[in-house]
Amino acid sequence: MKLWITGASGFLGQYVVAAALAQGHEVMAVVRPQTNAQRLSWHDHPRVQLVRLDLRQGRGLEAALAGADAVIHLAAVKSGDFYTQFAGTVLATENLLSAMAAQGIGQLIAISTFSVYDYINIKPWGLLDESAPLVENPKRRDEYTQTKLIQERLYREFERDHQAQVTILRPGMIYGRDNLWHSLIGAEIGPSRWLRIGGRSILPMSYVENCAEAIALAASSSAAIGQTLNIVDDELPTQHDYTEMLLRVTAEPPRLISVSWASLRLLAWLAGQVNHRFCADQARLPGILVSDKIHARFKPLRYSNESAKRLLGWVPRYDFSQAVARSCGESDLLAVAHDPAKSPQRTVVPLGGG
Repeated sequence: MKLWITGASGFLGQYVVAAALAQGHEVMAVVRPQTNAQRLSWHDHPRVQLVRLDLRQGRGLEAALAGADAVIHLAAVKSGDFYTQFAGTVLATENLLSAMAAQGIGQLIAISTFSVYDYINIKPWGLLDESAPLVENPKRRDEYTQTKLIQERLYREFERDHQAQVTILRPGMIYGRDNLWHSLIGAEIGPSRWLRIGGRSILPMSYVENCAEAIALAASSSAAIGQTLNIVDDELPTQHDYTEMLLRVTAEPPRLISVSWASLRLLAWLAGQVNHRFCADQARLPGILVSDKIHARFKPLRYSNESAKRLLGWVPRYDFSQAVARSCGESDLLAVAHDPAKSPQRTVVPLGGG
């Protein structure tokens, strides 16, 4: 199968390309025009075509999709104001879906996020699975949540309007080499200080190689068509266990300042009450004092990957200790053996503008 993979040069995208190649697929790897492809270990693999394209503009998009059997859509913008994220996530997706329809490409593996769940309305230690409610009031969260919710709606509309075969995957927090410190354990409050929040909560994480393998498998899974699947690893660590690991493997770890989940929840509630009573909810509070946001990051819950395992035939390849060892090692995790006897000649497709 020839897979058209957007966001191929991103943290997750690099591993998805490697996983797709390892599973025997051909890949059309979509990168931005200015991307330095030489840093990508698989850039000269004989089953890879590089497609240089800016999805926000859409110029050349329909032609670039020619020959693809299915699309894995990873590209999104996670920072900046709402308009920046809207352009990089929503408009880019609209352009892509329009071009897919024009080319008659009906299979889409769409990557969403756990951020779309309505954590504040889930009971502590409740099970967060695919049946959990989605955010009711996105403006109480952040721009990323807002744009990803719109993006999911676009996927299902594309499925309905074009009788397409759509699978939506929602990974938890993806971690791996150079991406070990993250927002589910706290927040950086200076160059050498880290606010550590909570300790007992289970972290809904997915090691990047495990997650990439699940995504690539979805392209070949007829059972997953029409489904929405959560992607998290087995035997998830607690905040305490994960933080202790970070302290062991980080050469110069920041100083930790610990705050309990109960204390932070109370502070955020009080801040919200003051904002509502005296500022008509117009004050722009830091995210760490917004109830909806901290529930999404630190609330103690339980998680399941049973649907993904059953429908994709996926079992996370690496457990937590193996994932940490690989993240801290020096081997090339993206290298894929060449098989020139079975592979078409590689071409580079320069399309679109910067």
